[in-house]
Amino acid sequence: MMEDLLLFAAVGFAAQIVDGAIGMAYGLTATSVLLSVGVGPAMASASVHAAEVFTTGASGFAHWRLGNVRMRMMLRLAVPGMIGGAVGAWLLSDLPGRYVRPAVSVYLMVLGGLILWRAMQVRREHQPPRSVTLLGLSGGFLDAVGGGGWGPLVASTLIGRGDQPRYAIGSTNAAEFFVTACISGAFFATIGLELWPVILGLVLGGVLAAPFAALITRRLPDRPLMIIVAMVILLLALRDFVIDLRWLLG
Repeated sequence: MMEDLLLFAAVGFAAQIVDGAIGMAYGLTATSVLLSVGVGPAMASASVHAAEVFTTGASGFAHWRLGNVRMRMMLRLAVPGMIGGAVGAWLLSDLPGRYVRPAVSVYLMVLGGLILWRAMQVRREHQPPRSVTLLGLSGGFLDAVGGGGWGPLVASTLIGRGDQPRYAIGSTNAAEFFVTACISGAFFATIGLELWPVILGLVLGGVLAAPFAALITRRLPDRPLMIIVAMVILLLALRDFVIDLRWLLG
């Protein structure tokens, strides 16, 4: 019991350091660990999102305190994200998510390449936020279905279109709290929650890591941050694409 708690606390800490600093990978990392030890997709997603209610709350608060959040952008992501997340959680038991994720992985690889290309260009004036309603809706839906993916889809799209990485990551993290809370509520109402030791470990590690991750985002210059984001997106998307393609063909 204690060994499992410490193990998942370590997983939660490492995942939150990455997620809070570059706006992605907590859900994907934690869900991958749960799936590797035999937990079903729906229960793995439900457990990770239950833990993320606390970790995203701590991360969003830390980003807000450090001035990394644009409130208008956050709200325009959060509201449609909650709707998409609730629908995705409700459909997860019937929807063949494995057939959707390869297409998402290709999209993310393209975005990762675009961000890397932008990072190598001459610095330009940052563009003001544009409509993000559809982005929030699709991000929430895919996050629920895939057990993660809000950050890679939302933060990478915002950065890829030219938004300043610091605000894109901070606003995405703050909005994720509301999306995750909605998804968790939907899962609790449909399949319940059982893996409380796992959830507790992920919460403890993630909450401890949140302030440090937000500080990294504030301190790291835009260009290195964009390069890190691009490389993480490319590696995660390529990994998921290979795994899902093998599953489809096998």
